[in-house]
Amino acid sequence: MLTPQPDGTWALHLGATERDLLASLADQLDELIEEDPGDAGLRRLFPTAYLDDPSREEEFRLLAGDELRASRQAALEVLRTSARRDALDDDEATAWLQALNALRLVVGTRLDVSEEDDGDVPPDHPDAPLWAVYGFLTWLVSRTVTALTGSLGPPTEG
Repeated sequence: MLTPQPDGTWALHLGATERDLLASLADQLDELIEEDPGDAGLRRLFPTAYLDDPSREEEFRLLAGDELRASRQAALEVLRTSARRDALDDDEATAWLQALNALRLVVGTRLDVSEEDDGDVPPDHPDAPLWAVYGFLTWLVSRTVTALTGSLGPPTEG
């Protein structure tokens, strides 16, 4: 998916269909965060910090909630705007990882994924397309982590 290039960038190896899907998913999640930040599907992105203290939780949301939301949306913006490019710089590659992971968490929450789930659903199951998206995002997150941590980074010209 990502491979280091001699110029210090990361080559992005995805087909047009995958790129379009990722841009669309980024749009959808960004819209959901903006329009319905209390949506149950977002609970993994914005977990409760103080389970037993609603007052402290409200204070935390006021202080950190906007920053966390802005950070998630910035990563989604990078994914959306760079999905059709052939190369990413280090910051963009990191933003991709953040956005892909956020998308995976939301889809997994929607599917109520547990450790026992293997993702093996019959093709005629109503959630089969969403399970396919979840599997694709899981694969992309894994490949991106491997690429970004599997080396010391892109080689530099020298």
